[in-house]
Amino acid sequence: MSTVGFLGLGSMGSAMAARLLAAGHDVRVWNRSTAPVSAAVARGALSADRPEDALECAVSFSMLANDDAMQAVMTPARIGVLRGRTHVAMASISPDLATALADEVGEAGGHYVAAPVLGRPSVAAEGELNILAAGDPDATAAVRPYLEAMGKRVWLLGERPAVANAVKAAVNYNIIHAMQAIGESVAMTERLGVPPETFTELLSSTLFGGVVYTGYGHLIAERGYAPPGFHIGLGRKDLDLAEQVARSVGLMPATLPALTAVFEAALADDDLKDLDWSAIAEVSRRGLRIRPREQFEE
Repeated sequence: MSTVGFLGLGSMGSAMAARLLAAGHDVRVWNRSTAPVSAAVARGALSADRPEDALECAVSFSMLANDDAMQAVMTPARIGVLRGRTHVAMASISPDLATALADEVGEAGGHYVAAPVLGRPSVAAEGELNILAAGDPDATAAVRPYLEAMGKRVWLLGERPAVANAVKAAVNYNIIHAMQAIGESVAMTERLGVPPETFTELLSSTLFGGVVYTGYGHLIAERGYAPPGFHIGLGRKDLDLAEQVARSVGLMPATLPALTAVFEAALADDDLKDLDWSAIAEVSRRGLRIRPREQFEE
């Protein structure tokens, strides 16, 4: 057992840090707001007054909201603390930022591993995440026991950290498609008098089994969008990440402009903008107007 650092105690980060505590590790936690830190300390964690205090551990983890949050914490001065240490970035950040951070950490004499996750907070609490890991093979192998304490499977995706973030964006792109397809088909059948619970059960118990159609189908049928397990604004961010990945490999996804317009319509609606990302289904159910932008406009 060892002392590890953990930065970012949102709903996902708190659950993941709790899994490390349950595995017997001492966990030094930092968060911008103090309430989650107090809750983690009550479970046995150690409090870090500054991000540097968590980064000074031999191994540290971060689960921050987006690129801006990551850059605000991982400043050049703090990255300098990582000399001889390993940092594992577990948030859904852009592949470009992952590459930049990996280079900066390497220049500082440290190791950087990207390990974004698949799963909602309830999945994280059970230690059932799928973890997408990429980075230096030795560094990845060294942190794997910690990752296995947080997830049921670690998917090794090579030596380039950005690839793990690109794969995460591609997975979320598929989830967004599924939620939109469920929303559209529920809107059709609901107007024919078919209860949405019946239709989504039909989907998930016949041709479309699995976590996405079962879980999100239930949320959409019940309109169980609050409290959000994954905020709709973060879903919009992940759609941008998918576009960045597509651009980087010269692809032009046909459905991307329409999906972007759906998110924009949802975020412009006061009733939907603060809900779970599966609430994009309501754009179709409510007949909200969307305005698809031109494909990959400059």
